[in-house]
Amino acid sequence: MTQYLRIKPILAAVSVAIGTVMSVNAHAQSPTCELDRPMKFGGMNWESNQILVNVERYIVEHGYGCQTQVEQGDTLPMFAALQRGDVDINSEIWITQMQEPWDEAIAAGKIKAVGTVFTGTDGWYVPRYTAEKFPQLRSATDLKGLHETFIDNEDPGKGRIYGCAAGWTCGTINANLLKAFNLQDEYLVYSPGNAAAQRAAITSAYKRKKDIVFYYWTPTSLVGSLDLVKLKMPPVDEKALACITDPKCENPRPTGLAEYPVVTAVNSQFAQRAPQLTAFLAKVNVPEEKLTATLGHMENEGLELEEASLYFLQTYPDIWTNWVPADVAQRVQDKLSSS
Repeated sequence: MTQYLRIKPILAAVSVAIGTVMSVNAHAQSPTCELDRPMKFGGMNWESNQILVNVERYIVEHGYGCQTQVEQGDTLPMFAALQRGDVDINSEIWITQMQEPWDEAIAAGKIKAVGTVFTGTDGWYVPRYTAEKFPQLRSATDLKGLHETFIDNEDPGKGRIYGCAAGWTCGTINANLLKAFNLQDEYLVYSPGNAAAQRAAITSAYKRKKDIVFYYWTPTSLVGSLDLVKLKMPPVDEKALACITDPKCENPRPTGLAEYPVVTAVNSQFAQRAPQLTAFLAKVNVPEEKLTATLGHMENEGLELEEASLYFLQTYPDIWTNWVPADVAQRVQDKLSSS
């Protein structure tokens, strides 16, 4: 009897301990979302944003226990929706492309910038096979004297630099860079009708091993999937760059192109209502080269967006686990392991 009395308290203590562990595990497996409705993402129609949204949704759903939905639209309509509260988050905002409406929304207190998600870049590229054929071609100014390599079919007397789609603001940048590097007598900038035509022209030339020089930006699947060399430009001169981006610039001077901080923004009321989710979004930061590599992998392997998002989560846990508390990361890891 004495032995039984001694064992009974021990069993009771063990039972309490096991119950506590089970309770903690149950809590870890069943988080309570801060929202009583789905979290609403602005779904812009370019690849890097689509990957980011899918990655963030996966973490929110399986790490924080929230439902999510995506509202599809272009940049400015989705930015307006963010201000109204029709969506909670725009994951990827290129402020330099919409500085005035951005400043107005911040001043009005309708939105809150929570973090820099990555740093975007742009510039002029050639395929590596072209760079190897012309070892002297390392910088934008080295294009001088090589225009016959990049003959423009519509104006055979000049070389063609493929610019961005007609009507985009980067058209001004390319036109002014041409003058700044004193290439206007040998080259012209060709603007395809749209982004699809621009991409098709580049990939077609690449597949045929044709020499081509073109403007592009990162992070993108095109840069990630092709073997390219980015032509060097001078260090960034802020005054010269201000003129390069001005369609009325009369005397463009050589300069490099500045990197673009690309930010995440949330609706201000959402930030107050969901501080844990907001804290997560504020920490989302992806090295540009890793996002470009993911996009390139998606292109080369023919993956769907959801598959590419899972690839990112499985390949770069050292990146995304820094965005969330340990218990959230564990729940996401558990879901990935079971997928």
